[in-house]
Amino acid sequence: MLGLIRNLWADQEGQAMAEYGLILALVAVVVIIALTTLGNNIKARFEEVGNTIGPNSSQ
Repeated sequence: MLGLIRNLWADQEGQAMAEYGLILALVAVVVIIALTTLGNNIKARFEEVGNTIGPNSSQ
């Protein structure tokens, strides 16, 4: 039993999987922040264009 616990303690395959999971979570957070910022900028640009060519604009 003690030998099994030592083997599990020394096994590092799960550690690599956890590291991949942390990297994936970090990338996901960065992508969400980037898309949120980009989405707000695009929304502001579309509103600006819509106000410029809206029903109150003269042609």
